[in-house]
Amino acid sequence: MTTIDILETLKSTNALLEGHFLYASGRHGAMYIEKFNLRRNPEATSEACRGFADRFREERVDVVVGPTTGGILLAFEIARQLGISSAYAERASEGASGREIRRNTTFKPGSRVLVVDDIMTTGGSIRETLTALEAHPVEIVAVAVLVDRSGGTITFGDVPVFALASQTFESWAADDLPEWLAAIPITRPGTTSVV
Repeated sequence: MTTIDILETLKSTNALLEGHFLYASGRHGAMYIEKFNLRRNPEATSEACRGFADRFREERVDVVVGPTTGGILLAFEIARQLGISSAYAERASEGASGREIRRNTTFKPGSRVLVVDDIMTTGGSIRETLTALEAHPVEIVAVAVLVDRSGGTITFGDVPVFALASQTFESWAADDLPEWLAAIPITRPGTTSVV
């Protein structure tokens, strides 16, 4: 799956939205990816995951790990297509910022892990997942995301990053909105509260 394909898939599933959005950061923008609109469509989600499976089929991956909530379905589907196991990095506790691998999940020493997530903006949930995996005897093969909203600026040391698409969205402070954007009613998408 190419960058154009995933962006077309996001558009066709109404996951790539245009309007006036108040992002979780408090900044305003004209584009938003509502990843749950993609995941409501199993066929489109499976097709998107095929892009990851095809890319990593020859990398000898043993386990696909994704953070809650965005990475769970992707990790499961990619693992299913590769015929391997999946695991999940959950919040350590309600309201906690860290993650851990729970539910009696174990890894064979030397397991090769692919970490996946949906939309990467700051890389926070991926960093937390990588930190959770440090407690296990694994080797991280790569980080893979549907869309890298950082435009390639987020890195994880020497761990390679693969994105089906890299897309930056211009954003503005509330007191610096262009007139055309200010004229559009504000939508507050997602579940992350504004800081």
